[in-house]
Amino acid sequence: MAETKYETKGLDCWGKAKELRTKYYKDYVECRERGGLRWEGGAWSFDALPEALEGEIRPLTEEPYGATCGAVPAIQRKYQEAAEGKWGCAKDLCAYMRSYWGSIILDEFAFGGKWPESDFIFQNHICCSHAKWLQVAGEIEGGNIPYFCFDVGAGPFYKIGERQIDYVTEQLYDGIEFLEKTTGRKIDDEKLARKVENTYRSACYWSKACELNQAIPAPLDEKSMYSLYVFGVLEKSNDDYADFYEKELYPEVKDRVANKIAAVGDETCRILGDSQPPWGFLRVLRYMEKYGVVSIGSLYTFSLVGWWRIDEEGNLKPYKTLEEQGITIKNREQALRLLSEGELKGKLMWAPFYGARIKNDLVKKIAKQWKCDAAMVHLNRGCEGTAQHQMELKLALGNMGFPVMTYEGNMADDREFDEARTMRLIDLFVTETMGLKRLKE
Repeated sequence: MAETKYETKGLDCWGKAKELRTKYYKDYVECRERGGLRWEGGAWSFDALPEALEGEIRPLTEEPYGATCGAVPAIQRKYQEAAEGKWGCAKDLCAYMRSYWGSIILDEFAFGGKWPESDFIFQNHICCSHAKWLQVAGEIEGGNIPYFCFDVGAGPFYKIGERQIDYVTEQLYDGIEFLEKTTGRKIDDEKLARKVENTYRSACYWSKACELNQAIPAPLDEKSMYSLYVFGVLEKSNDDYADFYEKELYPEVKDRVANKIAAVGDETCRILGDSQPPWGFLRVLRYMEKYGVVSIGSLYTFSLVGWWRIDEEGNLKPYKTLEEQGITIKNREQALRLLSEGELKGKLMWAPFYGARIKNDLVKKIAKQWKCDAAMVHLNRGCEGTAQHQMELKLALGNMGFPVMTYEGNMADDREFDEARTMRLIDLFVTETMGLKRLKE
């Protein structure tokens, strides 16, 4: 193997990450045998609440499941064709949602066996399909699954004040009432406090790890980051996941920066991404590395899970954990308000739902702070939410002098992705526009 510019090696915590992810789905299937309850919800649901109930409670979040299906084209195609053909689902709806519905229709769980029906649904609504997604899923599963949904459309992060926090906190109280009535179990306030603290730790330490990717060479590549952010969208209040981010991933990434250990050994060019990738074809990101190109992340990768704030100089900084803020949760009211505040003020990924200018401003900050040379935008027909304003974004980055490549596709429907064409576009972009040459292998 040819010598590289920087030392490079895999992550030491990678095995632990795989172990935790496998256990998540296994526990969901098996928890009823141990007297536990199962619930379905979104990646952005307030999972600290159901997880604070007495006894064992296990979630299945919809978007990560849809992405898992999307990573195996044969599986997602089968599920989506079931949703489209057997149930009449429109092909232009969310690709994750179609796979999720098709999986239930066929009574198949992507990890093996029959579809594991939940005991209740606990969802929030920000994207145009979120509320209906699981409402319909509950109907397909039999129509008797108790359902609760929050409205979190309170405005972008910089407009959040006491009124908006009150609005969501009042709904959290309603959610607790629903949970206790539905399950016959009580919320344990000490457990709730710990789960809210975990939510902060997961969100803030993921941001801290992403912040370290400003280093040259970048310690993480975006393809690997997709496998690491997942715990924050599976169950960010989980004790083990918060510990993983704080005590394993963040220290290791920090060590990689200190020792100049690179994700891409011949880092020559730093690319900024946008939206979810085509999950069944992540090799396109590895293909770019043959030219010394590293994808350092995106607004999506950084803030789907991570919480951020804008400092006085206008730079993105990781949101502070409760410990860093000197806060100890003393009662239920404080726990719920802190949970609402963190999600509404820190989750920048909700901001693009309120306009192109907001998204453009955030992405331009990332492009500068993370020392990017160019951008590669996936025109993702599988998700209307993350793909909003993409052509406006291309113009905004172009006006900064950034070369921008776009390619069409779908995060979880391989029928809408042309791999050969995308590879050719990458070749042309990095050689003709960026002036790079393919490295010797």
